[in-house]
Amino acid sequence: MARLLTRADQAAGGRILDAALYALSGLFALVTALSSTLLPHRAWGSVAAWGYLAALLLTPLVHRLLLTWATFAAVSLLPLVIQAVQRAGGRLDRAQEEVSVVEEMGHGLASTGSPYLSRADIAALPAQDQLDAYHPYQPGMAVFGLPRAWFGDFWWTDSRVWFAVVMVGAVAWATRLLLTTGLEVRALQAATIFPVCALTLATGGDDMPVLALCLLAIAFCARHRFGAAGLAVGAAAALKPFAFPVVIVLAVLAFATRPPRNSPDAGRPWRRFLPGAVGLPVLALVPALLVNADAYVENVVRFPLGHGLVSSPAQSPFPGYLIASSVPGGRYVALGLLVLAGLTIAALLLRRPPRTAASAALFCGYGLLTAILLMPTTRFGYLLYPIAFLVWATALSRPTATSAPRRDTALYRQ
Repeated sequence: MARLLTRADQAAGGRILDAALYALSGLFALVTALSSTLLPHRAWGSVAAWGYLAALLLTPLVHRLLLTWATFAAVSLLPLVIQAVQRAGGRLDRAQEEVSVVEEMGHGLASTGSPYLSRADIAALPAQDQLDAYHPYQPGMAVFGLPRAWFGDFWWTDSRVWFAVVMVGAVAWATRLLLTTGLEVRALQAATIFPVCALTLATGGDDMPVLALCLLAIAFCARHRFGAAGLAVGAAAALKPFAFPVVIVLAVLAFATRPPRNSPDAGRPWRRFLPGAVGLPVLALVPALLVNADAYVENVVRFPLGHGLVSSPAQSPFPGYLIASSVPGGRYVALGLLVLAGLTIAALLLRRPPRTAASAALFCGYGLLTAILLMPTTRFGYLLYPIAFLVWATALSRPTATSAPRRDTALYRQ
């Protein structure tokens, strides 16, 4: 994969692959605008298609890094703002359900101290409202719903706006930490303008700050800044369980790494990594457990495992879902395969632990890809995680990504 991407970037300085990416992404957006059954997705496609077309036409003329950021603004941030404004004006079809779920978490946190309803409270609701009453995220996600709870229904209190603020800040910081590897623009594209990422941020968005913080943590590890990496990935784990595998992989990397003597983490990187990586999720969890521990378990554990009052709508036709839905006892078979895959990856981590940020990103990418394929309830959009991790692994695998001196401005010498 590294050789393939390197050769592609050598063709016209990477612009040929850029043009292909913009063309295919524009086609995806157009098809989405014309055929999607989800109205927020159709609205995204009708705006994003023009943004990808403009990027395709400007590919030979504009600096690659500048064009990437401009395209991200056109295909993700612009449709996000348009949908947020229309939603604040009364349109009910301008956000996916997770947007209102996160905002309800904010209301719950502000009013009761916990973003979760108990099983009894959910059961007391009308049947059509029970699904949205489940909040299967970590307690930290409720922070993105607080602006709406505090200030009311404005476009700028839409939780997607705050997802975007955190996502842009984390990705920009992570990208600046990468040196001139020849693939850092491609890494930025994988986290911003790749259609599944742009669509997710514009219409739902809750996965994007999680992904961005994980990428920032990996970039910090490449700089041997394990204390900062722990804070970044710990913040991600306080938002969504998807970050937990990344915490484990980076913890193994911290134990296995022997950084340079002049590094701020020289000696024992894990001592700097673990307080943030473990402490932040625990700190976010404590208030919810004190208010109602069983409500947390009901929302974050039972519901995703299929033991809630209603079933999760995350039912993309990957192997785990197909096994769970078509084989007798299939849910337990799928869970068994998922556990077996997890144990296999854990054994590989112990036997051949990652010693570079690139190898850690590979573990994260392939591990999450396996989990997504085998989970009984999953979404197509979750593929944004392994795609981004694997592309970033390729960028970090270039020798200058970790061996050259630190120069924050080196990224811009494209």
